[in-house]
Amino acid sequence: MAPGTATATAGSSNVQEGEALFEANCATCHGVDGAGTDIAPSLTGVGAASVHFQMITGRMPMANNSPQAEVKPAQFSEEQIMDVAAYVATLGPGPAIPTQDMVDPAGGDPASGMELFRTNCSMCHNAVGAGGALSEGKVAPSLMDSTPVEIYEAMVTGPQSMPVFNDANITPQGKQDIIAYIDHQQNAESVGGNNLGSVGPVVEGLWIWIIGIGGLCLIAVWIGAKKS
Repeated sequence: MAPGTATATAGSSNVQEGEALFEANCATCHGVDGAGTDIAPSLTGVGAASVHFQMITGRMPMANNSPQAEVKPAQFSEEQIMDVAAYVATLGPGPAIPTQDMVDPAGGDPASGMELFRTNCSMCHNAVGAGGALSEGKVAPSLMDSTPVEIYEAMVTGPQSMPVFNDANITPQGKQDIIAYIDHQQNAESVGGNNLGSVGPVVEGLWIWIIGIGGLCLIAVWIGAKKS
């Protein structure tokens, strides 16, 4: 899987274009100069990585005022998103967009990443990254379609209900190991047949009851009817 292309820096992006895009599309909620309003938080110090993650996944701009921003197709081009990110980065220091070397799955250890993922992420995202339900109508999204850049940005910015995993919590190498593990899950074959969405034993148990026990009941009814 390719690491992604979001590696431009603020110097190669157009801050002025980003400011114009911000004022036209973001300032209504986030306020002039990103200072925040009653309906949206301040963007001072969130960093370019947060802006890139929220916009490239279509979470921003929000479609409606819901408990959680919905993942949808990006509303802006990669270049426009990089420009807005470069502008927001000038409002205060924050996490930068990672370089390709930082997110290349080939540079990580999937086995180490699995241990880190299961310790820090699996309680919400499921042991294999298939996602899961949270409280108050929120969900931890599936990571099966997430790019390495998006995964890294999510770890360093903590979007929605997700905690921030800075370098003191998970080292840069540890983050790359997690990316390698998720990349392995995204591309691994299911050696046991249909994985049923990889959402755990509840679905597997339902299939046993519906198909297995249900089938036995039908056979028993058929045998009884045949004898009578």
